[in-house]
Amino acid sequence: MMFSLKSMQYKKEITLNYLKVSLFSLFFILISLKVYTQDSISIAVDLTEEKELKFQQFFFKALSQKAIRNYQKAIENLESCNQLLPNNTVVFFEFSKNYLYLNNTLLAKEYIERAIKQDTENIWMQKHLVKVFTKENNFSEAIKIQQKITVLNPKENDNLIMLYIKNGDYKKALLLINSFEQDNLLSSKLKKIKERLEKRNNSKILKAVVLENIYKRFETEKTYSVLKQILEDAREKPTVLLKYSKQGIALFPAQPFVYLVNGKALNLNKEYKKALEVLQNGIDFVIEDTMEANFYKEMALSYKGLGNKIGEKRYIDKFRKLEN
Repeated sequence: MMFSLKSMQYKKEITLNYLKVSLFSLFFILISLKVYTQDSISIAVDLTEEKELKFQQFFFKALSQKAIRNYQKAIENLESCNQLLPNNTVVFFEFSKNYLYLNNTLLAKEYIERAIKQDTENIWMQKHLVKVFTKENNFSEAIKIQQKITVLNPKENDNLIMLYIKNGDYKKALLLINSFEQDNLLSSKLKKIKERLEKRNNSKILKAVVLENIYKRFETEKTYSVLKQILEDAREKPTVLLKYSKQGIALFPAQPFVYLVNGKALNLNKEYKKALEVLQNGIDFVIEDTMEANFYKEMALSYKGLGNKIGEKRYIDKFRKLEN
C-alpha cells in the first residue's frame, strides 16, 4: 500500500512537470507566432525535450532583450540557441536584426544572407537585406534585391522608387511612376514625388538650354562676361576649359582669370611646364589677394607635377600667407 501511494505520488510529480514543460512550450509557441507572423517564419526544432526547453528559454530571452534594446545581450542568448540548434534560419534572422541595430552591417549582412540561402522566397528576410544595404548606402545592391521583392509583391514598388531616387536614378524613378499613372495606381505620395522629379528635370533642361545659348552668344558677341560664364560652367571639363581659356588669352590679354583657368586646365592635363609659363605670365595682371592666392595654389601644383619640391613649398607658403 505504501509502495502504491509512493508510486502514485511519483506519477503525479511526473505529470505536473510534464504539464509545466507543455505549458511553457505552448506559451513560447504563441509568443513566437505573434512575433513571426509578420516575418512568415516558424521554427522547426528537432531536439530532445530538455534541449528544446533550453532553446526556447534562450530564444525567448533574446526576443525580450531585443525588445528593451539590449542588443548585445540578445546576441549572447542567440549564440546559446545556435549551440543547441546550429544553422537555424530564424536564429540567423534574429542575429542579423540585432547586429543591424548595433550598426554592424558586416555581420548583419552575413547572417541575413545565410538565412536567405535556407529560405530564398522569404520576402521579409529580403526586405531586411535591403535595410542592411541601405544602411551602408549601397543603393545599387539594395535596388537589385528590391526588384526581386516587387516580383513577389508589386505593392513594394513604392520602396523601389525611393531607392532609385536615393541612388540618383531619377529617370528610372520617373518612368516607374509614369507606368503606375497609366494603370491608375498612383498614390498621393507618388504624385508629390512625381511633381518634384518633373520640376528637377525641367530645371536641368532649362539650365542646358541657357548654357547652349551662352555658347552660341559667344560665337557672335565675343564678350568677356559671356566667356566668364562658359569658363565657370566648364570647371571640370579640361578640354572645354583649354579651348575657351586659350581664346580668352588672345581676346582679353589683360584679364588674369583667363590665364588662371588656362593654367588650371593644363595642370589637369599634366602639362605642368606649360601651365607654369601661363600662370607666370598672367600673375602680372593680378590686383586682388584672392586671385593672387589662387595663382600661387596652381603654381604649387605645377611645381609638384614637375617634381620640384622647393618650388612647390615656396608657392604653398605664399598661398597660405595670403589665405591667412
